[in-house]
Amino acid sequence: MNREMLRLVEAISREKNVERDVVFGAVEAALAQATKKFYSGDVDIRVSVDRDSGEYETFQRWHVVPNEAGLQLPDQEILLFEAQEQISDIEVDEYIEQTIESVPIGRIGAMAAKQVILQKIRDAEREMLLSDFMARGEKIFVGTVKRMDKGDMIVESGRVEGRLRRTEMIPKENLRTGDRVRAMIMEVDLTLRGAPIILSRSAPDFMTELFRQEVPEIEQGLLEIKSCARDPGSRAKIAVLSHDKRVDPIGTCVGVRGTRVNGVTNELAGERVDIVLWSEDPAQFVIGALAPANVSSIVVDEENHAMDVVVDEENLAIAIGRGGQNVRLASELTGWKINIMDAAESAEKLEQETGSLRTLFMAKLDVDEEIAEILITEGFTSLEEVAYVPIHEMLEIESFDEDTVNELRTRAKDALLTMEIAREEGVDAVSQDLRDFDGLTPEWIAQLAEHGVNTLDDLADLAVDELIDITGHSEDEAKALIMKAREHWFTNDSAAEA
Repeated sequence: MNREMLRLVEAISREKNVERDVVFGAVEAALAQATKKFYSGDVDIRVSVDRDSGEYETFQRWHVVPNEAGLQLPDQEILLFEAQEQISDIEVDEYIEQTIESVPIGRIGAMAAKQVILQKIRDAEREMLLSDFMARGEKIFVGTVKRMDKGDMIVESGRVEGRLRRTEMIPKENLRTGDRVRAMIMEVDLTLRGAPIILSRSAPDFMTELFRQEVPEIEQGLLEIKSCARDPGSRAKIAVLSHDKRVDPIGTCVGVRGTRVNGVTNELAGERVDIVLWSEDPAQFVIGALAPANVSSIVVDEENHAMDVVVDEENLAIAIGRGGQNVRLASELTGWKINIMDAAESAEKLEQETGSLRTLFMAKLDVDEEIAEILITEGFTSLEEVAYVPIHEMLEIESFDEDTVNELRTRAKDALLTMEIAREEGVDAVSQDLRDFDGLTPEWIAQLAEHGVNTLDDLADLAVDELIDITGHSEDEAKALIMKAREHWFTNDSAAEA
């Protein structure tokens, strides 16, 4: 029987073009599976087959786990101190083995083993095909639609299959069995049966790769795509940069009579593409990203990574786009939060900010409205700037003499110190559950304390817009934090019902 098994291994190895060790591994797995049936518990069995003689040995083995961990699987695990009684130098995560009686293969065992072996061979073949395919380094999967599987589309390229999930398809795109299709390779998941290559036609990287294929200058390093934002099937924006002054980045990507950009558009079911010139200056980059709208002025808020963009009435609808599409894509492309407003809204916001700043200076510096107005006019926007800006800059203000400057700086420093003490006292009142709450930084905790939010229940009681006003979170972030803060309510209710 052992000689028969060796001949079988040799035959399968040649027929399936796989290594003998792979086939032997399948035989060992089949024998281990057959042996397990003679035990009532979920034991761990290992079989070792001699590659020359076909003789095999069978072992029951136990995984060594730390003493304090306890036995989760009593039939497969052994505590470290018990294992060391048998082998003194054994360590955690090693195995103790004991030889047990090997089961004869027999006719029924041989049939079962054959099934396991064939499955192992199919898995090995599949892995080899995948390895060969991935070794080519291709980023775009080109294949034919083979079938639908629970809403996903199975695409075949040679003997390799990819899975295009419904969520990764371009909306309203009508692909049918037999259609030729291209998609971006996102990942390889070997746990998926049949089609382990995960594909996408809606990912921004897919558009980037299509432009790379259409525009040789990108592959040559003369041009670079810095970022991409898409509303799949509708509209997209890409930011490009030229590393050669002789090469026009936008014109090169568009191509003669639009041939290059049209090639990408046709592949993406007519998705319209705006090509934007990338700039190191964030404001200039945002202005370009909002095209075709014309921007009147722009105010950059570095602290909140946001920009207030002012456009006239004629350009307001264009800047925002249908359903906010243009400003949303521009924000994704640049990485900045963009607030679109007209001149009237901008003036109203500026007046509100100026009024708040005027009130702050008058209250904290104990000055009249005239002095506060001079500070605002000269560009001071915080007490920190008044306290620590180089003194020679303040001395350049015509309305201030040296004594006035020194007094203002002293008052600003005193006010900051008083505010810091008050902030620390407020934070001291914060409960430990709020301090330990995952997702809150010390700065946010201090801001919450200033508004009387000192416990986890206080945070859970907040409305979304209240949290946004206090910490500056986005709406989605605020919702997530509040729902997370409320989790213990539901946990306690469930425990009480139990």
